[in-house]
Amino acid sequence: MMQALGRRYVQYFNHRYHRSGTLWEGRFRSCLVQEESDLLPLYHYIELNPVRAGMVSDPADYSWSTYQCNGLGGISKLLSPNALFSRLGANDEARQSAYRALFNEHVEGRLLDDIRQAANKGLVLGSKGFVEEIETLTGKSLKEGSRGRPVGWRKEGKPC
Repeated sequence: MMQALGRRYVQYFNHRYHRSGTLWEGRFRSCLVQEESDLLPLYHYIELNPVRAGMVSDPADYSWSTYQCNGLGGISKLLSPNALFSRLGANDEARQSAYRALFNEHVEGRLLDDIRQAANKGLVLGSKGFVEEIETLTGKSLKEGSRGRPVGWRKEGKPC
């Protein structure tokens, strides 16, 4: 869906502004996330991306972030509060305060590595049990494989 949406937007943009070519570098990246354990840290990671990139000093200063809604109470027709976010507090003010408190520290270490690896390689972000459950449901291995062709992929006696 995201790929189709991106293609259509590029077509529209290029037609509208009489240009050709791509608008973005690289591909869209995504991963399946275990909601209970990893969704809020993933929000935290995403909303700190403009800070890590040096675009702003505070996530509240980046106008394209959901931090405006989740942390400051802004309203958007495009955002529906997640059930997990709703459990952060008994009312809007308490939820927003708890959400802002997540940003007192940066995402780093193992969690940062896990998020980047899952997103960049299309893996699953969650507990070992969650990954195994998704593997069972899909019939696919969702662990990072080794790079390159498998050993012995070329049959003996066949020319290169």
